[in-house]
Amino acid sequence: MTAKERMQIERVKMNELDPEYRSHCIEEVNQGLTEEQARQEAQRCLGCKNPQCVQGCPVNISIPEFIAHIQEGQYLDAAAVLRRTSSLPAVCGRVCPQERQCESKCIHLKTGGKAVAIGYLERFVADYERNNGDGKVQRPSSNGIKIAVVGSGPCGLSFAGDMAKRGYEVSVFEALHEIGGVLKYGIPEFRLPNNIVDHEIGLLRQLGVTFNPDTIIGKTITVDQLKEMGYRAVFVASGAGLPNFMNINGENLIGVMSSNEYLTRVNLMGAARDEMDTPVLKGKRVAVIGGGNTAMDSARTAKRLGAEMVMIVYRRSEEEMPARLEEVKHAKEEGIDFHTLHNPIEYRGDEKGRVNEMLLQVMELGEPDASGRRKPVPVEGKTELVKVDMVIVSVGVSPNPIIPRTVEGLETSKKGTIVVNDDTLQSSIPTLFAGGDIVRGGATVILAMGDGRCAATAMHNAITKGEI
Repeated sequence: MTAKERMQIERVKMNELDPEYRSHCIEEVNQGLTEEQARQEAQRCLGCKNPQCVQGCPVNISIPEFIAHIQEGQYLDAAAVLRRTSSLPAVCGRVCPQERQCESKCIHLKTGGKAVAIGYLERFVADYERNNGDGKVQRPSSNGIKIAVVGSGPCGLSFAGDMAKRGYEVSVFEALHEIGGVLKYGIPEFRLPNNIVDHEIGLLRQLGVTFNPDTIIGKTITVDQLKEMGYRAVFVASGAGLPNFMNINGENLIGVMSSNEYLTRVNLMGAARDEMDTPVLKGKRVAVIGGGNTAMDSARTAKRLGAEMVMIVYRRSEEEMPARLEEVKHAKEEGIDFHTLHNPIEYRGDEKGRVNEMLLQVMELGEPDASGRRKPVPVEGKTELVKVDMVIVSVGVSPNPIIPRTVEGLETSKKGTIVVNDDTLQSSIPTLFAGGDIVRGGATVILAMGDGRCAATAMHNAITKGEI
């Protein structure tokens, strides 16, 4: 097939559940590609000699190589290519913003076409491997060196996988009772089923990684005690689990909660079931404050829990929303209302102390701010009062403060993040490396995974050279 013929193939469309059906259940919305669809989409790849898509991938997957295997129907070989550099391909194929990373570099875009659906193909290959492979991973010989990992989210799992492949004895410590971090507590099953995450974790176990839930490093065990237990070095990937609020009147009313609390209770603690000891509130008129993926997840979850009206309130226009376009599309299809260019300035409650109204300030866009997006500016004298019985605040998160506060001599920033060397992710304490949200303050799954890979290489080099 010629390059011109490849360029003329239309990009595949993801198979999805019907919006009305899926908005009342937790079944996965995206249904994946068929083999025929995957092979046809793979034919669109031109196999560039200098593939910019690889440069756009934080974990440097050899994208043209794995797609070439799909073209030939060699799906397990394609999976092997993915796993050379990614510990979580089935996860990344579902939740990573490929449109802003690998796919944004695709040569098709330069000629006015649509990028090759790299994320869809990654998901297809990972799912094929899970369903048709032997499910076995060869454990490398141990070098006898123990490494501790704080946090079992994507950053910690990526690091653990790379270190285990090098023969290290890796132990992951997780504060919660489930392994997976944000992949379990933050992302609903209609986007990322738990069995997908569990499968990837199972492969890491086969590599020799051990997992220790219900263990808070800095509380249950200190970093100094880890050293006494024989761990040569520590990688901190404890994330950014501290929710931000807006500090406006009424945030302490019943029915106002953070998206972190809401999603964690629903996704991880079964609080959507009425028979649980601490069931979550189920509002009928729900407002979600924010415009990111977590806001979309919260809104779509509230819809599935029976809300009659769910509203996204965002202070900028839809064009400035940081959420993936696919998530915005799915939310709209499921009946979520978008109230853009509005910002809450007060929540009001009834005589029982439960929120029943919110006062919104009408906004307009001014000049671009430091993020490059046009700054929202209040329109003087214009407000709107909206009836609500539940508000979910999703306006960002701050780093988990436990490690920064409990490790003496650890350099931190004003925002509470751990300060590291940009190239090695090594902190002011030579044996402590860190990555992901505890360093970045909030990022994507794939950027966190990239940090894990970077830190694993740097730590391995430091140990090999006898520097730590």
